[in-house]
Amino acid sequence: MEAYLVDWLNLLARWVHFITGVAWIGASFYFIWLDNHLETPRSAEDVDNGVGGEVWSVHGGGFYHAQKYKVAPQVIPETLHWFKWEAYSTWLSGMFLLVLVYWYGAQVYLIDSSVAELTPFAAVSLAAAFIAGGWIVYDLLCRTKLGENERLFAAVLFGLVAVLAWGLCQLFSGRGAYIHFGVVLGTIMVANVFFVIIPGQKRMIDAAKRGAAPDPRDGVRAKQRSVHNTYFTLPVLFVMTSNHYAMTYSHEYNWAILIAISLAGALIRIYFVARHSGKASPIPLIIAGVLLAGVAALIAPRASAASGEAVAFDDVRAVVAHRCMTCHSAAPTHPAFPAAPGGVILDTDAQIVAEAQRIHQQTVITRVMPIGNLTNISEEERDIIDRWYQAAESRP
Repeated sequence: MEAYLVDWLNLLARWVHFITGVAWIGASFYFIWLDNHLETPRSAEDVDNGVGGEVWSVHGGGFYHAQKYKVAPQVIPETLHWFKWEAYSTWLSGMFLLVLVYWYGAQVYLIDSSVAELTPFAAVSLAAAFIAGGWIVYDLLCRTKLGENERLFAAVLFGLVAVLAWGLCQLFSGRGAYIHFGVVLGTIMVANVFFVIIPGQKRMIDAAKRGAAPDPRDGVRAKQRSVHNTYFTLPVLFVMTSNHYAMTYSHEYNWAILIAISLAGALIRIYFVARHSGKASPIPLIIAGVLLAGVAALIAPRASAASGEAVAFDDVRAVVAHRCMTCHSAAPTHPAFPAAPGGVILDTDAQIVAEAQRIHQQTVITRVMPIGNLTNISEEERDIIDRWYQAAESRP
């Protein structure tokens, strides 16, 4: 019953996380688009009132006229819409999911003894330290002179992000490392909103209400952090979907794959941000395409070199019974799984034969199963599955 309730909490939290994430990212993308499409105000009166740019648009059968002030309007309107709860709700629901799946279920999803021998307490403590430390290091760098040099800061930030990816993959399971990489970036994004962007906007509003000139540095800082957030977005979205693609996180060089795909995502976003301004070079998009194609080619499955004596089906059945059926059964015995993951059931010979390709793919090619090697499958047992599958494939 406990595992069943956890599954429901997982489902509901994931649903909320997806909805709020769409709202946050959609608003973020819209305002980046809006900033990059602003034109010089046509009305001299608007210019005199401090309007720095405007854009006309049409949507849903209506016309919209948006204006952006250089600093703030002379009179703050009574109703002012804020964009913050989308970010906060996304992070809160995401952290709830992280705790529920990867921390509460650390022995299943976070720890892989073949990567590092960690206790659940040590693994969770390290994970929390990475999340908090990522924000602290990033924020401190933004406040230095380095933060004023956009290109140099981007290069340093990429180097640190690469080290983060490598370090996480040396400590946690591939799946756990990938999701924590995304959580570190996502935490930086929401902390930018909570600690920098919103407080700066509040100070600007308070100054305008007092009749004082708002500090333009608040606007500059907010713009800097917003730009960083938009470049983090696609790497974070990749990580959110990566648990469906064991070919990436289970690979021997999973850290390099994570770095390459994250860089490709950032480059794709760079291209589209520039395209909004009407001066996009295709070079970032081309580099991103080359990176993705290169990763796909390098991690493509290779022909198996399985050799040795023929394998009796009884041997394969024994491996499956001891290493797979704990979870993949009509009545799983592992407490973390109320139902067979993915609906894959291996109770009978016919079911094992029907799932032969998937068994081989998951245990031999990607080696992602058993998850976190919970059942301690050996190399000899993987070889048994490999030789059995290859022999079956070679039959007419």
